[in-house]
Amino acid sequence: MSLTQPVASDHQLARLLQIGVVLEEVVEARAHQQYQLLDETAVDPEIEALLEHAAEESAEHRDRLSALVEALDAEQIPFERIEPLVAERYGNEEDTDGVLYDQLCNEETAYKFYDDLIAAIEGSEAAFGIERDRLLETLAEIRAEEADGAEEVTRLMETRT
Repeated sequence: MSLTQPVASDHQLARLLQIGVVLEEVVEARAHQQYQLLDETAVDPEIEALLEHAAEESAEHRDRLSALVEALDAEQIPFERIEPLVAERYGNEEDTDGVLYDQLCNEETAYKFYDDLIAAIEGSEAAFGIERDRLLETLAEIRAEEADGAEEVTRLMETRT
């Protein structure tokens, strides 16, 4: 399934939205995990707040995307199946620079995904089982929040150098 072509059906749209759900689940799990790995004696309040916000925002994005998937009557992937896979793969990063770079990568990846998904929907002439304006508005809001997140991480990185 590619985002370089217009979205052609409800089934394809549901799968792409589910990719967004999984992407948000990974970001949420990574933020929780990084927060737990922070050295309690050297906790940076701004980084701590960034990770808390990233997890909360990802959970909210996941819920919004899940509502769109549900409106299309498609199967959901439970968060509990994703989090252990993330922990297994990314379990031992503790330095602050790594945390910030990881968060920046997460924000930029999500932004690019939503930007491409919006373009693929806008390029489509298909009628979906969900109102196009609602769909595009939701995705545009999420994309804007990801852009804001990337800017916030970049700002933090610049103050740390």
